[in-house]
Amino acid sequence: MVLDEQRRARLPLGTRVLPSRVYYGWYVAVACSLLMMVGVGVGYYGLAVFLGPLQDEHGWSNGVVSGATGLYFSLSGITGFVVGPRVDRIGPRPFMLAGSVLLAASISLIGYVEAVWQLYAVYAVLAVAFGLATSVSVNAVMTRWFVAKRAKAMSISSTGISVGGVVLAPVGSKLIDIGGLELATPLMGLLVLAGALPVILLVIVADPKDMGLEPDGLGDGDTTPALRATLSDDVQRRAWTRREAAGTREFWAILVAFAIVLTAQTGFVIHQISFLEERVGSRSTAALALSVTAFGSIVARLVVGTFADRIDKRRLTVVLFLMQAAAVAGIVATENVPLTYALTLVFGFTIGNVYMMMSLLVGETFGMVSFGAVFGVVSMTGQVGSGVGPLAVGLLEDASGGYDVAFVTTAVATVVAAVVIGLGARPAAHPSP
Repeated sequence: MVLDEQRRARLPLGTRVLPSRVYYGWYVAVACSLLMMVGVGVGYYGLAVFLGPLQDEHGWSNGVVSGATGLYFSLSGITGFVVGPRVDRIGPRPFMLAGSVLLAASISLIGYVEAVWQLYAVYAVLAVAFGLATSVSVNAVMTRWFVAKRAKAMSISSTGISVGGVVLAPVGSKLIDIGGLELATPLMGLLVLAGALPVILLVIVADPKDMGLEPDGLGDGDTTPALRATLSDDVQRRAWTRREAAGTREFWAILVAFAIVLTAQTGFVIHQISFLEERVGSRSTAALALSVTAFGSIVARLVVGTFADRIDKRRLTVVLFLMQAAAVAGIVATENVPLTYALTLVFGFTIGNVYMMMSLLVGETFGMVSFGAVFGVVSMTGQVGSGVGPLAVGLLEDASGGYDVAFVTTAVATVVAAVVIGLGARPAAHPSP
């Protein structure tokens, strides 16, 4: 397929200057990774960094600040639900662009809130921005560019999330130590703009068809190497309505299991620094554990990406869930600091892959054409769970005087999610009628 000059001129600059010997989808994967690094690195890991200082500076309870975090996750999921079908129709780049600008602005305002209602209002805007810029939009792009190599590509694009945790969590914590939230949040907002806008405007292309390319870098006359029936054109190019998807067992197994596990996982992550600060005696040292979690996520995701395209993703998901539950239970059970960090690393091995497996299971079962619509529903439920998790953990901590009961509860919930995904989600071919 040859593009006319007018159409080629409308494509981002990267399509003309980056070496053409490399399939352009890999450039898109790296660009999405950079977007996720600043967007999710600040808009997800940053929330854990802000939790303690917001309590300390304003005298707010754990439950109050955790409630704002819960609102954030719920509204970001609802935003993904609303924009999902529109991403399918008009493409994700406009949503990425608007969301990134709004994300930077709202992050910058966190350090200047004075009342609880202002905190909730800023977190609400931040939630909408996050829902526009990140999960649904980025995963829709990657699902269109890759089919047989989707896990490998998504392992690259989503690694930026963990890199953001490794780099931005300690940076944000150090900035807070130096100048409080008033210094840290505007600078982190600038980081979002500096990282997101160049890759959106100069590199990201929403669909390989826009460049006259095929998924996975296949040329004219080639066919997608469908390792399983779920990767065939009949499945991947079928259009689904949300009602049709909701009529399948696979949809409900994915939705329920990931809602449960993200409730548990996010509840632990957001309170991780506050919990470990009590154990190690320093916020900066505790923030290092968040970086360890993120580093483990990077390593494991890249490793899993090398083989996940060739194995049963449902069984792999069950293993990841059980590993996560065991790591959290172990962290609660031990008082040994080195062992705590080792188990935090194990937890990190699972956290990034949990998000990636949600995207992969939806893409493998429901294809690329309606990915935004279906994933928007699954993501919304997961984000609502992510909102409930920090609030529930905060309330349990307030009631029990410590995190042990709350974190054991999250471990048990994760085991339940493993059972649900193991019994219910068996991706199978749903050919076009």
